Amino acid sequence: MEVREIMTSDPGLCRLDQSIREAAEMMVECNCGAIPVVENLENKRMVGIITDRDLAVRAVALGMDPNTTRVATCMSVDITHVRPSSTVEEVERIMENLQVRRVPVVDENDVVCGMVSLADIALTRPNGNAAQLVQEVSKPSQEAQPAYLS
Repeated sequence: MEVREIMTSDPGLCRLDQSIREAAEMMVECNCGAIPVVENLENKRMVGIITDRDLAVRAVALGMDPNTTRVATCMSVDITHVRPSSTVEEVERIMENLQVRRVPVVDENDVVCGMVSLADIALTRPNGNAAQLVQEVSKPSQEAQPAYLS
């Protein structure tokens, strides 16, 4: 099965110059915990991702003002992504290896076209059985975390 069959198409997108409050509001509106950050809304080329964890650890915990702090200040930039033609198994391996629950989907021009989450994968499993993947993604790591997890 390919990612295009299970991904959330046209996810909410955030610009570098938006406030982290706007990013958090988008997460509420989109019912998600991660939003791709793009150069601009016209070309939709991904330059990073802002996660609920980024907001909590890199902004709120440090006392940053959510109205004046820009997404560029606390977003993650070392992002692994997949293509719509990637297999679900490839995404599973990425999630397990990086211990992430969401992966952006970009086309051949690095234009954001979707997001695939652990929940999307769980729905492909017989009877929704995703216990093994959840266990692998949730293991504490002894290695350095990717930038968007630190």
